[in-house]
Amino acid sequence: MPAVQDICPPFAAMQGAGPDAHFDSLPTPCYVLEEAQLRRNGEILAGLAQRTGCRVLLAQKAFSNFNLYPVLADYLTGTEASGLYEARLGAEEMPGKEVHVFCAAYRQEDFTELLCYADHIVFNSPRQLAKFGMIAKAAGKSVGLRINPEYSTQEGHAIYDPCAPGSRLGTTRAQWDAGMTPELLGLLDGLHFHTLCEQDSDALEVTLEAMSEKFSDVLLGMKWLNFGGGHHITRPDYDLDRLERCIQMAQERWSVDVYLEPGEACALNAGYLCTRVLDVLQNGSTQIAILDMSAACHTPDVLEMPYRPPLYGAGEPREKDYTYLFGGPTCLSGDVIGEYSFDAPCREGDLLVFGDMAIYTTCKNNTFNGMPLPDIWVRRENGLLELLVKFGYQNFKCRLGRRKA
Repeated sequence: MPAVQDICPPFAAMQGAGPDAHFDSLPTPCYVLEEAQLRRNGEILAGLAQRTGCRVLLAQKAFSNFNLYPVLADYLTGTEASGLYEARLGAEEMPGKEVHVFCAAYRQEDFTELLCYADHIVFNSPRQLAKFGMIAKAAGKSVGLRINPEYSTQEGHAIYDPCAPGSRLGTTRAQWDAGMTPELLGLLDGLHFHTLCEQDSDALEVTLEAMSEKFSDVLLGMKWLNFGGGHHITRPDYDLDRLERCIQMAQERWSVDVYLEPGEACALNAGYLCTRVLDVLQNGSTQIAILDMSAACHTPDVLEMPYRPPLYGAGEPREKDYTYLFGGPTCLSGDVIGEYSFDAPCREGDLLVFGDMAIYTTCKNNTFNGMPLPDIWVRRENGLLELLVKFGYQNFKCRLGRRKA
């Protein structure tokens, strides 16, 4: 496939050079992380914190490649975890920083160990607060409750909408009124809400007003308010000024410390998934290319969301002369990434690069159908490629517990 230029944000760090110029020597499939872009994202987040006094956490569910935590640590207050193991990861790999944890429901047998790692513990319901809140408080932890403002801003993406009708996430005002007691309220130091996914600050602004209508009276007695994640803060066109106004409004209206816990914003446009074409075939009018990566195993959000990830040098379907449906090598019929078009035909052995892939490197991969986990590389700020994590068949056997003695 002829070299093309692509300097859109997911590929800006490649400076217009084609995939072969940077990654031809790497075995595929593999991830490549951009150290310089991680640092640029960190600088934007640190600047926000410096200007407003807010505190920014890394949501590890979106980026947990702890090899590169030292790159981000200087810019962040700490980490956010979704349970025991992420809490331990944050405590051990970003030492000396705050560890916040939220879980829809905690396991009794995990909670004592969790207290060893977490500084802030957020509960999902008054019932969970009643069960564990006194234990957390006695251990010196800052205790919070997740609330649900019941204001949706994600039309068409119900799978990522914590405010969808019947949501299991967060306490609605009706649930609060039915389940909260003065004793439980006395345990609380702060409130947490998380309603966004890859959105701009206009969605936060209207959500804050909805949340204020339902919970403003409660917030007046709190020490902190956590805005959750889903803020696309490091996206080039993100409205930072509006976000800063939202933070300042909350600080002034309720006299609270404000936390944000972006995940993807920390790693936005800081990584690629390199893959090669294994075969090209045609079924009726559909041109198909089979790749050595799998949507089901390596980019599962493509199937769950769904969405179409950016691909270097590619256009929309039928925008260019040659359109292909890209799929993985597994036996799952729906293991399909999407349709892309090119100026020239795809050929066996072509190197392709998907963008904005840093969020997948250690968070959501799986080994369905025996697919190996891709290796993880980092391109240092001096341009040198360094292997961070080596996966493969031996690792797969270990995961199954079948390693030979």
